[in-house]
Amino acid sequence: MLRAVGFKDDDFKKPQIAIASTGSDLTPCNMHINELATHASRGANEAGGKAVNFSTITVSDGISMGTKGMSYSLVSREVIADSIETVLGAEGMDGLVAIGGCDKNMPGCMIAIARLNRPSVFVYGGTILPGMHKGKPTDIVSIFEAVGAHARGDIDDAELKQIESTCIPGPGSCGGMYTANSMASAIEVLGMSLPGSSAQLAVSEEKRKDCENSGAQVAKLIEMDLKPRDILTRKAFENAITTLIALGGSTNIILHLLAIAHAAEVELSIDDFQRIGETVPLLADVKPFGKYNMSHLIRIGGIQPMMKMLLDRGLLHGDCMTITGKTLAENLADVQPYAAFPHEQDIIYPWDQPIKETSHLRVLRGNLAPTGAVGKITGKEGLYFKGTAKVYEGEEDALQGILRGDVVKGDVVVIRNEGPVGGPGMREMLSPTSAVAGRGLIKDVALITDGRFSGGSHGFDVGHITPEAACGGPIGIVKSGDEIEIDAVKNTISLNIPDEEYRERMDAFKPTGATEKRGVLGKYAHTVASASEGAVTDKYL
Repeated sequence: MLRAVGFKDDDFKKPQIAIASTGSDLTPCNMHINELATHASRGANEAGGKAVNFSTITVSDGISMGTKGMSYSLVSREVIADSIETVLGAEGMDGLVAIGGCDKNMPGCMIAIARLNRPSVFVYGGTILPGMHKGKPTDIVSIFEAVGAHARGDIDDAELKQIESTCIPGPGSCGGMYTANSMASAIEVLGMSLPGSSAQLAVSEEKRKDCENSGAQVAKLIEMDLKPRDILTRKAFENAITTLIALGGSTNIILHLLAIAHAAEVELSIDDFQRIGETVPLLADVKPFGKYNMSHLIRIGGIQPMMKMLLDRGLLHGDCMTITGKTLAENLADVQPYAAFPHEQDIIYPWDQPIKETSHLRVLRGNLAPTGAVGKITGKEGLYFKGTAKVYEGEEDALQGILRGDVVKGDVVVIRNEGPVGGPGMREMLSPTSAVAGRGLIKDVALITDGRFSGGSHGFDVGHITPEAACGGPIGIVKSGDEIEIDAVKNTISLNIPDEEYRERMDAFKPTGATEKRGVLGKYAHTVASASEGAVTDKYL
């Protein structure tokens, strides 16, 4: 079998290194990854290994966003993990290079790496260059917000088309500190990518070299017998959480880091994000809430100077091992600080002048979310909101209501039955949050959901409400006109109705449960754990 695919006599004596590509023409995030895989193969072969290539799936969140197709997005994380585990488990390869681009590729690859526990390196496919409209940089979120601006009458059809035509200029993952760049950064901090891998352009010689070096590094890891679970320790996850808070990372990192930790058999909970967040300031002025893209951060040194800053202040565990065979502290020893703020760069704020003194990722609890919810609240949109519920049974109804102008100042948009079970698949609410922003209501309206948010969402938003409506969660008893109170300082989210009425509504509530009964969505809905547990599909096996 192996001779037929190109093995020579000497190749049978070499370690087999799998190169798992997520390459696909489905999305710009992945359109170049098969080419990157050839560089990883070259690196593995030149280092004395024998590269064996295979592919796994991806889906495009940007295409499926706002449709029923988005139900498959989070599901694809599990399919990617299962497929990589299946191939390596069946074929017995000695090591792995996994290359991911779009949001779910990265945690999917990492879940498989953690399960298999064979010498491995993850490679990020790289970030996209920004588009340009009227002299200002644009990206994927620009077009979603332009839809809201068009509905409001602020831009015409021609300008909407112009933004749509120019906001995504070529290969690479979405440009802000959205989920792709957040996860790439987290994986580098975990120690599972080579230093600098998270802060490289997709279309760059640096990224091709990163792939070659990663292929070669797996050969070295096999010699050292250094495995992922030697690296993926609780301290390493704490390092990732700390850095991503300072960077302004996506709410999805909570979901994905919990899932990777579960696969690595490391104890991690949503409370760890809250605990760490009280000691770490938000320092990066990055999109979606800030001014800058990842391409701008790359120009000033990427994430390593920030890691060094955190390490020097005692907030990172410097003794954590990494795939370089060195500790985190050793990798950062010669890293230079960012240029002076604000004259030479105004992307990363000084420690004593943070954008926010504590984390923008808030873990909220209360009678609306007894087992937790996640808010992405930077303070720019305020830290407290009390308003009137406007309830929608799903994303499509909410989007139409916002675009019609039904949602007004002081409303709390409630979107339910969008959780891992009820959606199914826990769709991202980028279309509604962007429509709110586009209609100029971002500081006047809150939005809560048992679904999740795109890394591109911003505003006074709270997602991951658990238990979800389909599983009997109290978000299912909210009625339009109810008062809802959200406090991002006290970390509470409350439905302000009398206790007796609350109990009566809960007693009368009949949740839908899983509505999908067949196929991949049916299997997912019947096996998936709560969002507060990472929405993994093997929690209760």
